[in-house]
Amino acid sequence: MRTVLVTGPGGAGRTTVAAATAVSAAREGARTLLLTTDRGASPVGVPDGDRSTVPGLLAHRIDTQATFRADAREVQSRLGSLLDLLGADPLDPEELTELPGADALALLRALRESADPSAGWDVVVVDLPATQAALAALALPEQLRRYLRRLVPVQRQAARALRPVLAQLAGVPMPAQWAYDAAERADRGLAAAQTVIEDAGTTVRLVVEPGRAAADAVRTARTGLALFGHRLEAVVANRLLPEDSPDPWLADLSGAQRKELAALRAELTGSGTAVHELPHLGREPHGADDLVALAAVPPGPPAEPGTADGRAADPWSVTDRLGDEGRFRWRLPLPGATREGLGLVRRGDELVVDAAGFRRILPLPSALRRCTVDGAALREGALEVRFAPDPGLWPR
Repeated sequence: MRTVLVTGPGGAGRTTVAAATAVSAAREGARTLLLTTDRGASPVGVPDGDRSTVPGLLAHRIDTQATFRADAREVQSRLGSLLDLLGADPLDPEELTELPGADALALLRALRESADPSAGWDVVVVDLPATQAALAALALPEQLRRYLRRLVPVQRQAARALRPVLAQLAGVPMPAQWAYDAAERADRGLAAAQTVIEDAGTTVRLVVEPGRAAADAVRTARTGLALFGHRLEAVVANRLLPEDSPDPWLADLSGAQRKELAALRAELTGSGTAVHELPHLGREPHGADDLVALAAVPPGPPAEPGTADGRAADPWSVTDRLGDEGRFRWRLPLPGATREGLGLVRRGDELVVDAAGFRRILPLPSALRRCTVDGAALREGALEVRFAPDPGLWPR
């Protein structure tokens, strides 16, 4: 299955490009699902969940409110006896209102469900929110699973052996029991979503409208995507004006767009990221005919594991230079990163990396956990961290 995540700056036309990509994939014969959390009119021109006029395409708007209410009701039902013990009244369905972050969790659930083999999709196109919010949502599974490991570590789960005895003495399920069970269910769900996000068949399309802010938006997005290990398949230059307009005003605007587009292509040269061009239709696209007219490029086949573009080829590589330099080098690709926006902190067996306003906490490879940080440098779009063996921890 191919999963295409579509994001970009606000107002760049992400929803339209996602819909056009889904239409192109369906017209190529792929069984295609279009997922969106956008609450405006459907760009495909069909009601939610209905088959569109394009054979093989299903558009579905994720109902974040319904998902939140269902999850809240499930949690309450599992904690029923504990709530009774505390004398707390459960919330009525009418009281449940969507909380901040519910949209991201609903999106992760939809991603997980779309990857179920029984669903039978060949291509899933996801209309994500703007870049910052999209990266935050995609990073949630990894972050929340890390929190769970800290709050409910594996070694503490040995206390489960006492749960039946304690529950019998107290007459109600003990907090340890429902806490462990809830942690296990949450971890399984998050792991399934993380598997989809990190799959070799999952790529990102970044939508921009060529202009003065486009280059900075692409640069920042490339850094954030690389930090979290996402593969940027293409940058989509949206709403391009015709080059041969007799109107001087439109000709000037088109010339400025083409200049910015040339700069984008130059920056992406050699990166493996394609640049797709979509025309301005002179109106707001709506319906399958308009989406076909945009001629979006359908998703290609997934990258082969072990290749330069495949997820199995780990770009976060450790080089053993003990013989020559007496240290290891850990190379972290961060295209577009600058020294001003870069931060690096060693915290126990983890490395905290800040880049372009994004932060990721990375577990150190086993060999580097017995080393100390000996320096770092940003060169040619990559952060290279040097590690020297710690004499107190390194085997003699």
